[in-house]
Amino acid sequence: MPGHFEPLPGGGAAVALDDVEISIIRSLAVQLLELIGPGPGENASEDPLAELFAEGPSEPPSDPVLKRLFPDAYSDPEKEPASTREAEERQAHSAEFRRYTENDLRAGKRENALAVVRTLDALSPAGDGGAVLKLTPAESRQWLGALNDLRLAIGARLEIADEDDTDILYGLPDEDPRKPMVMAYLWLGGLQETLVTTLLA
Repeated sequence: MPGHFEPLPGGGAAVALDDVEISIIRSLAVQLLELIGPGPGENASEDPLAELFAEGPSEPPSDPVLKRLFPDAYSDPEKEPASTREAEERQAHSAEFRRYTENDLRAGKRENALAVVRTLDALSPAGDGGAVLKLTPAESRQWLGALNDLRLAIGARLEIADEDDTDILYGLPDEDPRKPMVMAYLWLGGLQETLVTTLLA
């Protein structure tokens, strides 16, 4: 089980993590929470219907990580708009879609990252300086979402756009300042892959 998720009887997943791994994942999840931002403030409406129709931002975020986490719904980087009018229409549709969906997307990503922090904080240490993390099926899905978001965030910081970029990063010398971030990116990818396999088993 070390380093990869395995299925639990009755559903869910388990993985053995050492203290350093626990600390890294928790730190990354907290950073993700800070980046996503807080939830509704004290002045938020207690009316669920009003919250359902509360409008979010219409402009895309300026931070490249947040752009990756909350991309424009109607943009296609591989297809340039045929005209200025088409570009304006695409931008208007993206703004409208963002206005009515981004708050919910942020809330979901926030809940996933919080689930990671909470489950790690609830771990009982094992004798060898680590612990075995056991997740319910619901927690496993939250972890999967959070791992995906963490990899997107790190990938944006590393400016990874496609698989060719990943191949280049594999060959970075140890003294390159990006190396620790690359190692975290690849390690989280392995965890994510084994969790997907576990959930599909």
